[in-house]
Amino acid sequence: MEIALSLDELRQLSLWSADCAERALPFYEAAAPDDRRPRDAIEVVREFGAGGNRTKAIRTAAWAALKAAGEVDDPAAEAAARAALAAAGSAYLHPLAAATQVKHIVGAAQYAAYAHELATGDAEATLSWAIERVPPVVREVLRRYPNGMPGRSRLGELHRRLETELRRPSPS
Repeated sequence: MEIALSLDELRQLSLWSADCAERALPFYEAAAPDDRRPRDAIEVVREFGAGGNRTKAIRTAAWAALKAAGEVDDPAAEAAARAALAAAGSAYLHPLAAATQVKHIVGAAQYAAYAHELATGDAEATLSWAIERVPPVVREVLRRYPNGMPGRSRLGELHRRLETELRRPSPS
């Protein structure tokens, strides 16, 4: 089964995801100040969100952020790079009614919160920030998908928390 997704919805998701990932970026840049790969992934998906084309450059930047995550020797920095990867991946949310697609929606916020938790011991402020600033359209898109499969790890707990909160009606 396919889920209807508009380009505008993908763009709004991408912009929110980029904002979430950017909150964790200082942890990566502190560990690897000369490495722009996570920042580039955020910037290129933000360009798409602002009306640009969804090009191979987004995928290339996403893979580069993943490589950066594997090369840094700091858990918070790795999580920050994975947040950038997830932000870039949000542009490629597939219109498939599959639980696995939910990670493209919550991934950047999930990893940003994890990075904050690893660096400061507190994921709550980042989770709250992401939940308060999610565009209503992202909530609507998430509700079209089946429940995600977050797993039992701490990352899974963060995923579950985000997904649960984002599936609630928008506060008005």
